[in-house]
Amino acid sequence: MSAAVVDWGTDERQLGASVSALVGAKNGAYPAVNSLLVRGAGETVIIDPGVTVVERGGAPAPIDAVINSHSHEDHLAGNGLFGEARVHIHHDDLRGAQSLDGLMEVYGLPDDVRRSFETDIIEAFHYSPRPDAEGFSHGHLFDLGGVTVEAVHLPGHTRGHSGFRVDGVFYLSDIDLTGFGPYYGDAWSDLEDFVDSLAVVRAEEARYYVTSHHKGIIDDRATFIEMVDAFSAVIDRRDAEMRTFLAEPHTIAEMAARRFIYRPHVELPFAESVERRSAQLHVDRMMRRGEATEVEPGRFQAA
Repeated sequence: MSAAVVDWGTDERQLGASVSALVGAKNGAYPAVNSLLVRGAGETVIIDPGVTVVERGGAPAPIDAVINSHSHEDHLAGNGLFGEARVHIHHDDLRGAQSLDGLMEVYGLPDDVRRSFETDIIEAFHYSPRPDAEGFSHGHLFDLGGVTVEAVHLPGHTRGHSGFRVDGVFYLSDIDLTGFGPYYGDAWSDLEDFVDSLAVVRAEEARYYVTSHHKGIIDDRATFIEMVDAFSAVIDRRDAEMRTFLAEPHTIAEMAARRFIYRPHVELPFAESVERRSAQLHVDRMMRRGEATEVEPGRFQAA
């Protein structure tokens, strides 16, 4: 399948002369994403072409380059569709765009879960390795001719997770401001980095803020600040719940079984891995802060 120029109708939301949001199915609810299309005088780029872009067969303009915010399956879905376009991603996440093995390193899943998830990534998310993908760093400017896209490194969700400033629009990618809260359950995730990145985006001033999932386009800064604060508060709530649970000694496995991230009824093949990784990150932070101790090997208790 190769990309065509496709009229998105009302699902292309114009955010300025050069920028539009391509709203994914169900307002970008996973497995879809909300993509960004940026037209310059010299080049046109698409940021995070998701499964909706693939299902529609292309974007509203010929694409010269793809920019991925990070290496996760839903954000890489259209890389193969635009086979003649360049692919750019932060250098810390480069391996995930270049090969399936590299992408699986990002997740760090157990072997049995990895095998089934690989199949899903290929079949449901149309993953195509792009060994030609190029890395960028924080502050990199993509000059499209009369308009630039500036990369803002926002690690935590993944090592290379990035947002983008372009013509009064700020794309937050998977700092998606949902009620679920921040996701930092992969091998390449980091809780402290996520907290720092939240402080960065909270200070960002723009006409429009665009998230890759659910919330979509936010056009009021006061509302945006409220949403960032509520999103950030989920981390504190999880932390408090874990400390309460650790009033008695528990292992990381017992914390994972208690489910601090997903609700008990949620059945996902990677849920246990995410719960373990998230619990470990919170316990590590408690230990650094003197809020918990390891009372015996592998068993932790709130101080």
